[in-house]
Amino acid sequence: MESIWLNGTWTAAHALDTFRTMNPATGEALEGEYPVSSWQDCDLALNAAQHAFVALQKVAAEQRAAFLEAFARAIEARASELTETAHRETALPVRPRLADVELPRTTTQLRQAAQAARDGSWMQPVIDTKLNIRSCFAPIGPVVVFGPNNFPFAFNGVAGGDFAAAIAAGCPVIAKAHPLHPATSRLLAECARHATAVTGMPAAPLQMLYHLQPEDGLRLVADPRVGATAFTGSRAGGLALKRAADEAGRTIYLEMSSLNPIVFLPGALAERVDALVTETADSGLAAAGQFCTSPNLLFVVDGPHTDAFVQGLSSAYASRNPAPLLSHAGRDALHRSVQALTAAGATVRTGATPQSGSPGACYRNTVLQVSGAQFLAQAEALQKEAFGNVTTVVHCTDHAELLRALETLEGNLTASIYSAEDSADDALYHEVAARLRPRCGRLLNDKMPTGVALSPAMNHGGPYPSTGHAGFTAVGIPRSIQRFCALQCYDGVRQDRLPAALRDDAPARAAGPVA
Repeated sequence: MESIWLNGTWTAAHALDTFRTMNPATGEALEGEYPVSSWQDCDLALNAAQHAFVALQKVAAEQRAAFLEAFARAIEARASELTETAHRETALPVRPRLADVELPRTTTQLRQAAQAARDGSWMQPVIDTKLNIRSCFAPIGPVVVFGPNNFPFAFNGVAGGDFAAAIAAGCPVIAKAHPLHPATSRLLAECARHATAVTGMPAAPLQMLYHLQPEDGLRLVADPRVGATAFTGSRAGGLALKRAADEAGRTIYLEMSSLNPIVFLPGALAERVDALVTETADSGLAAAGQFCTSPNLLFVVDGPHTDAFVQGLSSAYASRNPAPLLSHAGRDALHRSVQALTAAGATVRTGATPQSGSPGACYRNTVLQVSGAQFLAQAEALQKEAFGNVTTVVHCTDHAELLRALETLEGNLTASIYSAEDSADDALYHEVAARLRPRCGRLLNDKMPTGVALSPAMNHGGPYPSTGHAGFTAVGIPRSIQRFCALQCYDGVRQDRLPAALRDDAPARAAGPVA
């Protein structure tokens, strides 16, 4: 049985049970047996993280930055091993997805976090010299990270964006690895161990547990030793953790379900219907639709090109071979979601069944359709997330019905509007945008939502239920760092007792005004 990573060493787990993983493309069992940790392991991880937090407050920002950069180099040195392992565990292709996109994204995030640690812009110091009141953001404490199933590198609790943001702030991480890719997480932990050693970090900034019983996960996020928790996953799992954290008064950030609605205005379809069919299929079927920003809900208005779009999209989905989903359990959950959507009134244009004759976790590419009137009558039921290669087209009779339908939408990470290049849609665009803007974190024009750029201006968040708090983002340094911070104020405190960022001789920072 594999060991867990605690206090800078591989440690035998106090296991309640064990689990194994399966190659979702072949159905074959993979090597390795991993522990389901008991609360005793959680307790040890919490104590180690608490000690690490105290030690990290004495570590200079430059050393934290050096650790993050060394971690990035260690990952790059083992890129082939990491990508092959992740491929076996997730069926995601080595190229281009893992080696050319996701692994470089992960190391870029680590390096961006290193730069933020150095420049301290995330602290946003504000100094009122007249009243001698000063404030800045400061690390909140140990951070628990629950990584998702669909990004074995870029959102992994061991090395992803949440990890990078927490370390940049000076917060150690307790990573709850995802049970679908434990071997990948173990390799990443080994890279972190190497980075810790070569940079002389005085504390172990990472603790890693492979899996927990649900009740221990709830207890973990509620523990007073936790500063904050970051979770990426299902709405049911996120809300259960949120209830436990809220009852204990602990901070938690959630990224959950999102349908990422796209509105295709009539002028756009008239100009380029075939191109929009291809663009939508490319986005919706990328990674078998297993992106949190995948376009799962499309809106069209009755017109001369509407049927061509729906038929073309259905044909495109039907003609492409489905890629394996991340697990057989995920395939079964997807089928249950499709059944719930059809029970609520959606009709099947193509797909809607598991792929027959395939040993892998494949589901037929699926397009569903529902009228605007049906959507208005069953808006909540028809917004059930189907996480995978499924999209639903809402066919509205006119502009008024479209606007009413948009007003029923839940919160989403993204929303997109495609409009005519010749401005024919401009009047309707503004009406649509007014409905979508308060219902999404990121509003896009004439582009698919699946790309999430590593930009300081990026918002990878949104209104509930896409996240638990619309004021924060999981992508975009330095803003993502502030999830793991507390605002600390100093009133009348002497210069030599202040944090360096708040002293009169501190370098001026653009992030906060100095009065």
